[in-house]
Amino acid sequence: MKIICNLLFLSLSLLSAQADWLCFRGSAGNGSSDLSIPAKLKITGQKSWAQDIPGRGLSSPIVIGDTIYLTASSGPYQEDLHILAYSSIDGLQQWQRTFKATGRTVCHKKTCVAASTLASDEKVIIAQFSSNDIFCLDLAGNLKWVRGLTFDHPNIANGLGMSSSPVIVNGVAIAQVENDADSFTFGLDLTNGITVWKKQRPKSANWTSPVIMTKKGQALVGLQSKEGMTAIEPRTGETVWEYQEGASTIPSSAWAEQGIILVPSNGITALQLDDNLQNFRQIWEDNKLKPGTGSPSCHRGSLYVINNANVLSCASVKTGKIKWRLRLKGPISSSPLITEEHLYVFSENGLGQVVNLLSEKPEVIHTVDLDATILCSPAITQNAILVRSDNKLWKLSN
Repeated sequence: MKIICNLLFLSLSLLSAQADWLCFRGSAGNGSSDLSIPAKLKITGQKSWAQDIPGRGLSSPIVIGDTIYLTASSGPYQEDLHILAYSSIDGLQQWQRTFKATGRTVCHKKTCVAASTLASDEKVIIAQFSSNDIFCLDLAGNLKWVRGLTFDHPNIANGLGMSSSPVIVNGVAIAQVENDADSFTFGLDLTNGITVWKKQRPKSANWTSPVIMTKKGQALVGLQSKEGMTAIEPRTGETVWEYQEGASTIPSSAWAEQGIILVPSNGITALQLDDNLQNFRQIWEDNKLKPGTGSPSCHRGSLYVINNANVLSCASVKTGKIKWRLRLKGPISSSPLITEEHLYVFSENGLGQVVNLLSEKPEVIHTVDLDATILCSPAITQNAILVRSDNKLWKLSN
């Protein structure tokens, strides 16, 4: 009986881990999920709902258990910073916390102060805003600590607005605040917010997010910039290796389960890491796979990239060989979400498109029109997609 109970507990734990969506582009950092999601998403589905949001935002939702967490910004100068929690079952708001920005809130009109997606270790959540204010709350919304980084570094900002999303690794919250003037990446102690390490970074406006690279129980964090990719040890910030052939400053890299980091560099460049993550070798490069604004996604050995012409390309992660291409309706700024059977992506005009990945000739098999500006990347929960606009959060099921 004890063995059966242990197996049941393990199964439930694994199910919970698969269902949670803990940071930008999901817990794997590559836009993929093993969950099964219906193809025919409906605004009026039995399990679908829509909830008003008190402010603007490009950030994606994250999911822990039956709770969805999200950020927004409001006010004449977007100085009010909101962190919100909703029930994934019925969409009812569970709590809201509002803070005042301590740093610069100037942004391009297309973006806003709430552009960074939350990160969680399933115990706390980390919220980073374009004002370079970073908050740590527990899952009930109680404030653990706050850091206003511009108090010590008033020049860590750019004229268009910051949008890098944090990650949590080995008890450290890692936040890129890279720009043309005072450019850093910070490692903050998750328990108290104190700076564990601070790393000088290339002086250039950068909107990419850190990516976690894991293999055989070890983890490194990849920091992408115009100069390339730097792999660091998350507890110390020490550099382990560097790829110095340049990289994009908008779409972020994706980590593939084969131990390959897919870098938006010269199109896409694939770097194969060794078992200890200490060294890499370049295995392919293809400039025909250059992503647009959205980051590349990958799942089960396939890479998915949407370019500035709204063409979706599917290629082999191991070889870079293009398998097929499909033109979508755009413009598209968000990153695609991939499951075993389908690809989901939303255009800036609010058109959700579902691509069947299992057919001999992949095609769009379903669309859903939200009639709103969608710039965030979708998230996933049990049997549903989560997506937000400036004033609404949707759960779309069938």
